[in-house]
Amino acid sequence: MKYYIISGERSGDLHASNLIRAIKALDPKATFRGMGGDYSKNEGLSLCAHYDEVAVMGFVEVLFGFRKVLKYLSLVKKDILDARPDILILVDYGGFNMKMAAFGKKQNIPVHYYIPPKVWAWNQKRAIKIKEFTDQVYSILPFEPAFFERYGVNIEYVGNPLLDEIAKFEPHPFFHQKNSLSYSPIIALLPGSRKQELTNMMQVMLQVVKKFPNAQFFIAGVDNLGATLYEPAIKAGIKVIYNQTYDLLHHANAAIVTSGTATLETALFRVPQVVVYKTSGISYAIAKRLIRVPFISLVNLIADRKVVAELIQDDYNVENLSQELNLILSNILHKAEILDGYTEIKEKLGTGSASETAAKMICSSLAISH
Repeated sequence: MKYYIISGERSGDLHASNLIRAIKALDPKATFRGMGGDYSKNEGLSLCAHYDEVAVMGFVEVLFGFRKVLKYLSLVKKDILDARPDILILVDYGGFNMKMAAFGKKQNIPVHYYIPPKVWAWNQKRAIKIKEFTDQVYSILPFEPAFFERYGVNIEYVGNPLLDEIAKFEPHPFFHQKNSLSYSPIIALLPGSRKQELTNMMQVMLQVVKKFPNAQFFIAGVDNLGATLYEPAIKAGIKVIYNQTYDLLHHANAAIVTSGTATLETALFRVPQVVVYKTSGISYAIAKRLIRVPFISLVNLIADRKVVAELIQDDYNVENLSQELNLILSNILHKAEILDGYTEIKEKLGTGSASETAAKMICSSLAISH
């Protein structure tokens, strides 16, 4: 079978690559074409475009980058027509992929959505479009099926792929020596994996470092962003540890994490954290009017209550961040409450095997039996 898969950022690319691997185990003759990144490419996805070429985020940023997005929408649509796939699989990346879902449906190509757009957060009526443009949706968040089913969407919770990623992880036996670390408390800084996130988040993180002289702070760096973006940290004497986020979390005593998938990863490593987020003033003003959920972090959304502190926009400042971090490091009861919340979240997520479960359902829909 011919599979066309589209993902649009680092985490989506990782999930897409695991899905490709699981599909190959069920359909050895499968071929894969689409848009993604290095993870998917390494699993055999023939790239029409790399997501790095397309990425824009934030309301204002998307507005100014709209022409670029349109260019790649056209490019990918043409490539789908040329590839003539048996199925179109969309992975996360809601704004772009919803347009591709509409296109796929128009071309009578079965459309399956793995990790659907978070329409429950704002403009919930977009769920009607998901029902209209998709044949099947695979959710990785346990609270999503109940929401989508209200709109008649065919949806299955398949487990969360982070459980599988973390289960595969093996700590580096000499992590401290490899990175020249001491054995004083480690605070992990996770400013994000996108250029705009990093630019918006890092300054306050670096200022907080000075408030905790007895701890060592390290930034979880990603090499796809380029070293120049991390120069402010290096000038401030903060070490950037590239592509070792799980090792860093494995050893961390606390973490400051930009809202996103990393908040859930941090929770699954049982590291007490402060969740932070800041965007442009206009983007935030628009978002504040539209958002329909009480939290921004996956940790609190899955728990359906406040487990970790969230510092958003103007609340994200040196004073507030220092206060929350100090609470984690010095208040044993506060730390225990966070860890109890993490236990509750893991129970809600279930057992994992998300990629394999989704792959079985996809292949079954294409009548591939083994």
